[in-house]
Amino acid sequence: MSDDISQDAIKPISDAAKRALAEAEARRKAAQTQEALPEELGGPRGPEPTRYGDWEKKGIAHDF
Repeated sequence: MSDDISQDAIKPISDAAKRALAEAEARRKAAQTQEALPEELGGPRGPEPTRYGDWEKKGIAHDF
């Protein structure tokens, strides 16, 4: 069995697919060059509280 793919078996890529591939490549490059965020000082421990819709400080939960 051969690893060569005949040119007849390869379908042409549409313009939309080409744009999507270029956009994905640009996102990958941007993610690699993005600087790391600085560490938060004095913030809450554990998961991000805004994700759950409330804050807890000294054992008291504050729901906004």
